[in-house]
Amino acid sequence: MSPSAVGPLAGLRVIDCSTVLAGPYCTMLLADLGANVVKVEPPEGDATRGWGPPWVGDEAEGTRTAAYYLAVNRSKRSIRLDLRKAKGAAVLRRLLASADVFVENFRPGSLERLGFGETALGELNPLLVHLAISGYGPVGPDAGRPGYDFVVQAEAGLMSITGQGDDEGGRSTKVGVAISDVVTGLQGAVAVLAAVAGRERADSPAHNLGQRIDVSLLASTLAILINQAQNAFVSGSAPRRRGNAHPNIVPYETFATADGEVAIAIGSERQWPRFCRAIGLGGLRKDPRFATNGDRVNGRVALRAILAERFLTKTSADWLERFAATDVPASGINDIIAAFATPQARALGMKVKVTHPAYGRTYQVAAPFALASTPTTKPTAPPVLGEQTDEILAELGYTADKIARLRADGVV
Repeated sequence: MSPSAVGPLAGLRVIDCSTVLAGPYCTMLLADLGANVVKVEPPEGDATRGWGPPWVGDEAEGTRTAAYYLAVNRSKRSIRLDLRKAKGAAVLRRLLASADVFVENFRPGSLERLGFGETALGELNPLLVHLAISGYGPVGPDAGRPGYDFVVQAEAGLMSITGQGDDEGGRSTKVGVAISDVVTGLQGAVAVLAAVAGRERADSPAHNLGQRIDVSLLASTLAILINQAQNAFVSGSAPRRRGNAHPNIVPYETFATADGEVAIAIGSERQWPRFCRAIGLGGLRKDPRFATNGDRVNGRVALRAILAERFLTKTSADWLERFAATDVPASGINDIIAAFATPQARALGMKVKVTHPAYGRTYQVAAPFALASTPTTKPTAPPVLGEQTDEILAELGYTADKIARLRADGVV
């Protein structure tokens, strides 16, 4: 089949009132897949526009924008809208009346005070899929608390298993990106696509129905604890920090070499003999202390001491050459610039160029999925604040005179 020029969600209309990271990341994924995403920004703009340096644009011309904002807002159109004013709320009602999806991260109760509670939304558009993103969900004693990634990483237990162990002088540490926000955006996108697919399928209980979806930073972060949570449930003990070591697989960590550090991952019993031969310690594979992964987990201290001493005898390049020749999963530790410069990242097209009159040429991290017949939409640069306001209002039926009055009244 010849690939389509647009993504599979072409024609899906998404109104995005969310700010910062989780919601914008969700809607950027939908935009990558072809959805028409309208970003509704408050008069001061999304807060992440000011989260620099680094910056693009020009402060004197009012276009200075933080790289943080660029990261999650490509392929969207921006309308600047004051929802506290009646005419601003009226514009949002028009947007939602013809929308498929509504994404927001207002504090609980705020949307209702603006006149957009669930009853009002249902009357306005019965087919609307409404994704409500919050810190802690709509129920429970913490429902009203604001949600911040850093705090949720601590509260959800993720920080307790991240970082070097106590025996190495470590402390609980956050993940290097705002992972709670990111996975909340991912979970939100999955749920939105499920609701939209169900709405369109005649054999689905959601056929011809709009619905509200709640996703929270706390629940999303608890959900990605995966094996660590299951280990805790089964053992009754809280997992501890192990640095780069794995709680259930050995060896599966980093080792210092003569000139740096390498990461190795022995994820199957078939790899273990190959690994032993590659490091020149073939006898290890016959050592009963390390015969199976379970044995190696129980004997990790003794095994690690042997391996650590061995790895110091050669450079990282030497070890990686040996591992490549024996099909042992391993890598050096790249910084981010180096990671995007690798031949494999280049082959996958993971760095894409976009150009904007206000920002000049910038690069974006490409969408990670590749659809054969309906590729992801070619990205456009993230918009400046309110860049498409007039265009969007005109689509809603506002005349040039009415748009001018809205602007004069500070509504847009």
